[in-house]
Amino acid sequence: MTGKIIRFSAKNPLVVLLMGLLVAAAGVHSYRSLPVDAFPDVSPNLVQVFTETQGLAPEEIEKYVTYPVEVAMNGLPGVEKVRSVSNFGLSVVNIYFRDDVDIYFARQLVNQRLQEAREEIPDGFGSPRMGPISTGMGLILFYYIEDETGRYSLEELRDIQDWLIKFHLQNVPGVTEVLGIGGYEKQYHVTVNPDALLRYDLSITDVVEAIRANNLNVGAQFIEKGAEEYVVRSIGLTSTARDIEEIVLKASDGTPVHIKDVAEVKVGGAVRRGLQTRNGLGEVVAGQVIKLFGENSSTVIGRVEKKMAEINKILPDGIRIVPYYDQKSLVSACVKTITTALAQGIGLVILVVLAFMRSARPSLVVALSIPFSVLFAFVLMRFFGVSANLMSLGGVAIAIGMMVDGAIVMVENIDQRAGRNGGLDRPLLIEACTEVGKPIMFAVSIVILVFVPLFTLQGVEGKTFRPLAHTLTMAMFGSLIFAMLLVPALAGILMKGKGHGTESRATGTMERAYRPLIEAFSRRKTAALLLSGGFLLTGLLIAPRLGSEFTPKLQEGSIILRLTMAPSISLEESKRMTMLVERRVMKIPEVREVVSRIGRGEVGAHTDPVNSAEMYILLRPKEQWRQARTQEEITAVIRRALGDVPGITMNFTQPIEMTVDELLEGVRAELAIKLFGEELPVLKEYAHRIAGAVAKVKGAADVQVDQVTGTPQLLIRVDRKAIARYGINVATVQGIIKAAVGGEEAGQVFEGIRRYDIVVRYAPRFRSTAKAIGSILVPAPGGMKVPLSQLVEIKEAIGPRQITREDGQRFITIQCNVVGRDIGSFVEEAKAVLDREVSLPPGYMVTWGGQFRLQQEANKRLAIVVPVTLMAVFILLFSSFGSIKDSLLILLNIPLALVGGVLGLYVAGEHLSVPASVGFIALFGIALQNGMVLITHTNRLVADGMDPETAAVEGACRRLRPVLMTACTTALGLIPLLLSTGTGSEVQRPLATVVTGGLVTSTVLTLLVLPALYRWFSQVRSR
Repeated sequence: MTGKIIRFSAKNPLVVLLMGLLVAAAGVHSYRSLPVDAFPDVSPNLVQVFTETQGLAPEEIEKYVTYPVEVAMNGLPGVEKVRSVSNFGLSVVNIYFRDDVDIYFARQLVNQRLQEAREEIPDGFGSPRMGPISTGMGLILFYYIEDETGRYSLEELRDIQDWLIKFHLQNVPGVTEVLGIGGYEKQYHVTVNPDALLRYDLSITDVVEAIRANNLNVGAQFIEKGAEEYVVRSIGLTSTARDIEEIVLKASDGTPVHIKDVAEVKVGGAVRRGLQTRNGLGEVVAGQVIKLFGENSSTVIGRVEKKMAEINKILPDGIRIVPYYDQKSLVSACVKTITTALAQGIGLVILVVLAFMRSARPSLVVALSIPFSVLFAFVLMRFFGVSANLMSLGGVAIAIGMMVDGAIVMVENIDQRAGRNGGLDRPLLIEACTEVGKPIMFAVSIVILVFVPLFTLQGVEGKTFRPLAHTLTMAMFGSLIFAMLLVPALAGILMKGKGHGTESRATGTMERAYRPLIEAFSRRKTAALLLSGGFLLTGLLIAPRLGSEFTPKLQEGSIILRLTMAPSISLEESKRMTMLVERRVMKIPEVREVVSRIGRGEVGAHTDPVNSAEMYILLRPKEQWRQARTQEEITAVIRRALGDVPGITMNFTQPIEMTVDELLEGVRAELAIKLFGEELPVLKEYAHRIAGAVAKVKGAADVQVDQVTGTPQLLIRVDRKAIARYGINVATVQGIIKAAVGGEEAGQVFEGIRRYDIVVRYAPRFRSTAKAIGSILVPAPGGMKVPLSQLVEIKEAIGPRQITREDGQRFITIQCNVVGRDIGSFVEEAKAVLDREVSLPPGYMVTWGGQFRLQQEANKRLAIVVPVTLMAVFILLFSSFGSIKDSLLILLNIPLALVGGVLGLYVAGEHLSVPASVGFIALFGIALQNGMVLITHTNRLVADGMDPETAAVEGACRRLRPVLMTACTTALGLIPLLLSTGTGSEVQRPLATVVTGGLVTSTVLTLLVLPALYRWFSQVRSR
């Protein structure tokens, strides 16, 4: 097969070169049209169900809303788990599906079951609906509205956001939702005076019903007038506050009683559970853009920015939209980091090739394999829908040095044969290429094969590293095509005529120094064994000292500071304390801007209560930093500047990191310890014990217990005997409480396409205290008015802040970040501490989640798949060599290559992570490739009649240059990744460290140990 391909190429060079140019052109076009992301979207396959209720406490929401939705979702095909949060006025149920389930099919399944849930939820307790068609990383852009004039109120700014900005942005292709927060949503408030109601013998229910009955339009078909039809429209909708005031409630002695006689009608703001502040100066109105599932972040952000520029032109004078965070800046930073490393790697590889080959024409043949392989990878990336991101481009960057290996071996063999023959003709070209064609094909195939384990990874780890495996294998496949098809064609054109004698003076010097060394090792095989044993012993001693983690933390360039305050705090007090922290943070020179979200805005993204604030700390360009060099150091500076703020616990994270952590475990930290049980007081008690024990472990930072209790409640319990005495039913009592205290929607006012709720409620002084609420009058049969205090028991109590559940069980989370050490050793030590200090009651259990769980899952899968892959590699080697001994000799490369990777991690201070594991997998292929080339050539010498001892030495000397070239090109191709400090380099550095370190020991083994041991493993072949 390889021989036929090579002969076709050598005989038809122009046809082959034309095919190569077409692939290159397709690659350029594909690169320009590739979607661009910062990072692969690792969000779980999730459908969210939101249910808003009017003022229900968490206990009622869990019992009457969340539980029916959870039960309805159980048993759906493809569901992995169901997690829920029951908060004040809001239920959120997250349904996690397997990754292979289509999201639209999943939403269809959920929608069908929601009808069952709606039937189980009591009337008036809200109607569940699905969240946006997006992923956890769908929040792509945040903005606020800046009023440069200072003339506009927060209510007017919110009106601009909801009815102008949001309307236009939601029409942008790829945008599924625009959510607003801050300011006040406009409403028409009917503020009732209960004394006036009593004077006119009315109740608040009468006011609500009167407004509903006097606020509607109807259509009455049409009438014919001559030859024309006239549509009949009857207009009865209210359009102003005055229209509402003039609604008649009743007639008293022939005199109408209007709404204005018992209530004040005015425009006001809706009850809000969240707001937004900026730089410690005051409130702002803000918005969040959510992209549609499957859309590319950068593309959608570009469209949104273009639309924002258009919207700014039509906004009132002095009003403009100011984006303060988007993923595009992170995308640009990550792509810049990896493309810079890619360009530098290509340059270094070409310099190495020139240094070893000396002649420009053979070097050009080898160097052309890089752009061809990269462009070929871009073609396949576009075909298979792989976006250009940190991991996918990282796969190409890692392969840079390996792309030239096949071309190096083939060109070097052509050059050597041409030099010995005194020139190069077509038969010699075909013979020289065919001689190494099969080993090259097997070697590259093995490199591709060893990356199979990455394709088996599931969940977050699979979504993270599969793009890297895809692009690396694509690039290597491109390099194989180049070596088999294009090298013979190019060599036939560029290397014609006499041999170029391309061996450089440096290569000759190295060979002269190397020959006595390999001869000595060949005579004293014990020395080779001792060298191998020494390396292995060193690796075994160092490996246990390496820490472990899932992945190094990607420094996104933006910091989020999470503030958690007392569960009883009001929204206004949360605002005051958050702005206090903002002002302190703004004093740090490296900080450009601070924007904070407190609580939640429109439902569809965040579900935080009012005691929780999310502070986006936006940094100045790195060249302007004075107190720190890295983002971690900036975080430390902020910690010191804030110190301990009374009444606030703090947790530092980053936008994408926080989103992923929250979706995975429901927390916004690296490590989540979940305590499952039934009783909230018991959960709270033992959770605090666990937190206290974990906080003692070295490296624990931002240890927090999820707040599940501590919210003050005014508990109103209906006295059934009392209401029975007056002939009043429960519905009447509850209806009066709901309308008078909480407010009742009585319709809407339409202003063009804009619509605003009409809310009926008692004036604040008649509902703001327990005593005032007890004085509310409830109508009884016969016209009697009974004070509420005679019908109910009113008392203060402490209730839950929120209730979290997973797969039908309540749980409480203890979250923490790990600073200054690896997460694996931290968890081991923390588990030991908990076993000693905390004894859980029956029915309660602890699970460890977050990044630790991801690491464990990845390691378990790799522990199964990697040995299977090595077995497949052995079978491939055996099919190539037809010898078990040769196959085992080549496989000896792997242990010493792993030792070098371990040493590299230890020296660089890196932990054993999934990227490092990817590096070890890459080492398998690289180490085997050089071993195959050496053993193949040595076997050929033996087959030609040379004795194995001499053949081993001679083969090693002849293969010195290609072995050194492939090792140097691979290592130097990774040096830019190794030394890079840009955004995203943290994830790639462990991989580059492992491969670079492993190449050193692997090359030593290939050049010294394999030739020395060849005689023991060889099968003597006759000519």
